Amino acid sequence: MFTKTVGSSAVPPDPWRQLREGVEAVFRSWKSERARAYRSREGIPDDLGTAVTVQAMVFGNLGMDSASGVLFTRNPATGEPGVYGDVLFSSQGEDVVAGGHQTERLDALDQRLPVVARELRQHAASLERHFADLCDIEFTIERAKLWLLQVRVGKRSPRAALRIAVDMAEEADFPLSRADAVKRVAALLEHPPLVSAGSARDAVAIETGLGASPGVATGEIATSPEGAVAAAVAGRPVILVRSETSPDDVRGMARAAAVLTSRGGLASHAAVVARGWGIPAVVGVEGLRVDDGWIDVGGHVLKEGELITIDGGTGEIFVGAVADDSTVAPEAAILLGWAKELGIETGAGGGERASPGETPGTASLDDVIRDLLIKGTASPDALAPGNLAHRGLIELHDGSYRLTMEGKKKGRELLAEDQARWGEARAQAALDGFHALDLRMKDAVTAWQLRDNGGTRVLNDHSDTAYDADVLRRIAEVHEDVREWMSSMPEAPRRLGRYLERLARALASARGGDHRFVASPRVDSYHGVWFELHEELILLAGRTRSEEAAAGRA
Repeated sequence: MFTKTVGSSAVPPDPWRQLREGVEAVFRSWKSERARAYRSREGIPDDLGTAVTVQAMVFGNLGMDSASGVLFTRNPATGEPGVYGDVLFSSQGEDVVAGGHQTERLDALDQRLPVVARELRQHAASLERHFADLCDIEFTIERAKLWLLQVRVGKRSPRAALRIAVDMAEEADFPLSRADAVKRVAALLEHPPLVSAGSARDAVAIETGLGASPGVATGEIATSPEGAVAAAVAGRPVILVRSETSPDDVRGMARAAAVLTSRGGLASHAAVVARGWGIPAVVGVEGLRVDDGWIDVGGHVLKEGELITIDGGTGEIFVGAVADDSTVAPEAAILLGWAKELGIETGAGGGERASPGETPGTASLDDVIRDLLIKGTASPDALAPGNLAHRGLIELHDGSYRLTMEGKKKGRELLAEDQARWGEARAQAALDGFHALDLRMKDAVTAWQLRDNGGTRVLNDHSDTAYDADVLRRIAEVHEDVREWMSSMPEAPRRLGRYLERLARALASARGGDHRFVASPRVDSYHGVWFELHEELILLAGRTRSEEAAAGRA
């Protein structure tokens, strides 16, 4: 395993040498063909590079009281409520996601390890409320003890994105408003996903698997990523059929209309990638055998190049092209109604800059230019830059987007429009009123980072929970006052209200236990958002930060 993964001829006897070779292998993987294909499909720049985390392991392969698994807090294919996922007893995590083993449903935990199952579900519910979004949780059970390895906002199909947004916003005590729900999926509402209306099909499915990413697709069979690429280049729709997919198949998946596998579950590599890219997928088809150039599915032997149809919602597989009656997802109508009621623009120009759980590209192009004028740069995952780059307004530099000279000119024009609408006197009065709030905020953040130790300021190690709670209380008081300050200026540019929403999310995350959201520059922290708000107020008032600093106000 070591020599295959790292690429060395033998396992070094020195464990530190083993570790170093492992780290170097991760760095080399950035330049692999499959990594390049994935970045190309996702629009990720090649010059960013990667990082390595070294940490101790827990083991899920120590017996039948040990296991590894992946849990989604809602069905990532359909959006249906309830935990979904896969578990594999006496295994390691790679065995689950690679799709090479037939996993079990999470219900199996209720039978074998009921105490662990209850604990896992409780953590899942807490994390979903904390993130106010679908969560993808990787876990290991070692000797009947549960370990959560990773949690992130989960990838989901377009249909699931709409249903999850509606369900969360309609749940009375769930921390997601209708406005935030609409903004989260605004880009999808311009061309809402279609769902099968059940069908005008006369065809009978020859086999059924697990519907892992909804949608109906027809295409010719390809049993290799190379075959899928060749068919797609020739302009023919293609369905990639594999026993299971691996990262080596990414280049084929990126060109395929759909994916079909004989093994794997809802958390398998094929399922996760397909949902992320919005293409149909059926996985875990026990009656499917895949060979070089042909497949045997449900007793039907089909050659590469022959047409099949799959339904990623029902898991059905058909021979040939099958017509399907489709209709717009019903949740789209609900969300569009909310958008109209709340005055939120949908489509490419609607919403706000996407959070990690939102659909990128929902910020208005003018607001992106304004943000870049304030911040200077933005990471590629913070915006969908295609239109702006095409118009010559932004450029990629050292892994970040920044304004071109033409973009800066456009930004100054937008700033002048905002200043004219608000009025110089009102903008300057607002900035002056913000000064007292800014002093309190700086004091609170300084107290968060440094604390008094016998008359000397030392780094706050956050071991005193009562001290930290008091600092968070002070920040919350400032937050309430800045809300009142903002509400006293109804004539201010509407986009300033976006800062209040971001500040509220950061404060909620910090008070929920994720202390990065106080002042870390790596996330949308309270201090980071506050700094951007201050910078925009300075620009609107026609001043500069250096002038404010010279006057003791920055």
